[in-house]
Amino acid sequence: MSELQLGLVIAVVTVGLLLLGMPVAFALGLVSLIFLYYQDGFFGLGFIADTLYGGLDSFALLSIPMFILMGGAVASSRAGADLYEALDRWLYRVPGGLMASNVGACAIFAALSGSSPATCAAIGKMGIPEMRQRGYPASVATGSIAAGGTLGILIPPSITMIVYGIATETSIGRLFLAGILPGVMLTVLFVAWGLFAAWRKGYRFVDPAVSFSLRDKLVMLPKVGPFLAIIVGILYVLYGGVATPSEAAGVGAMFCLLLVIVIYKLRKPGQLWHIFRDAMKESVMILMIIAAAELFSYMMSSLFITQTLAAWIGDLEVSRWVLMGCVNLFLLVAGFFLPPVAVILMTAPTLLPVVENLGFDAVWFAVVLTLNMEIGLITPPVGLNLYVINGIAPDVRLPTILWGALPFMLCMVLGIVLLCMFPEIALWLPNYLMGPTI
Repeated sequence: MSELQLGLVIAVVTVGLLLLGMPVAFALGLVSLIFLYYQDGFFGLGFIADTLYGGLDSFALLSIPMFILMGGAVASSRAGADLYEALDRWLYRVPGGLMASNVGACAIFAALSGSSPATCAAIGKMGIPEMRQRGYPASVATGSIAAGGTLGILIPPSITMIVYGIATETSIGRLFLAGILPGVMLTVLFVAWGLFAAWRKGYRFVDPAVSFSLRDKLVMLPKVGPFLAIIVGILYVLYGGVATPSEAAGVGAMFCLLLVIVIYKLRKPGQLWHIFRDAMKESVMILMIIAAAELFSYMMSSLFITQTLAAWIGDLEVSRWVLMGCVNLFLLVAGFFLPPVAVILMTAPTLLPVVENLGFDAVWFAVVLTLNMEIGLITPPVGLNLYVINGIAPDVRLPTILWGALPFMLCMVLGIVLLCMFPEIALWLPNYLMGPTI
């Protein structure tokens, strides 16, 4: 059996186990054990412990539980609702302004939490009932927040960017910077579509009895301002050379915990235990996937599947953009069935050498990959954001949510096209602040 045929068998077995409902970490670990034994017998299993440990032996990994704790603290408070209300008070008279408020709140909360499901839950609990109460169709109310929540994996600090950086040994600082302008671009595209749709369909939905003075608009700033200051502070210490990502994440988590205790009075031991418990569960899940993916990558490399696939793709006599289109299609399909962290850990180490051989930048590819993962978050059968929104508005059917999110998916596809046409959207900021890569 050739290396490519063996790789196809491994892919089929892995996908089969995942479709059967086996947890991602266990599926990757089991497939790795089976094929390492197939290749070298019991001798091939001797490196498992060292490989698993090596996958977690990185100081940068400390940033993952810290950023998760930071997001969990914010998500457990009323910060999302206050953020949404603050934006609504400024945009309430703009046609479609409520939709723009939702998307803007999702973008800012995404920077605070780094989690798409948390963003959907925090903003959706307040935004969806309000939009429906003002007469917006259920598809628009749910679809806009489902799509806006995907910004959580692009705008820094992003857990998926950290995972990509560790999996491919790419600078996490560069990845964070690379996500800023594309995140802003995608937010602008979402808001632009919302305003255009509101104008085209005549959505105004302004209650003439409601009016906010300048004082009413400014009164919310003391609540949301400190959280925004934390994000600015994290970015400053990262790119000012003051702290590493792990140190910045630790300080950010500590300040977010202090703020929710002081501002939102989450002081009961049970409330704090809930935050720490959920952060620990999510952190352990991600770290187990990272360790198993390291073993999976070791197995693929030991069987020379990764090297053979890269050489085969490199020998294809087609345009590099055709190959990049195939890579995007593959990532898009993978995102339909797997969570972003799993897709990144399973594919990035294999695809990155191919992408770099084609002349593309590793940091740019991280942003393109992330946009594909965003589409996967609002696409069945996995589509995690769809199920979060369905849990908030159980009377709205999944096809209705999907239909409302479809225009925003097209905005993401447009974002990928723009990144391919103008790579500097992702690369200008990291190159300007940190210098070009060698």
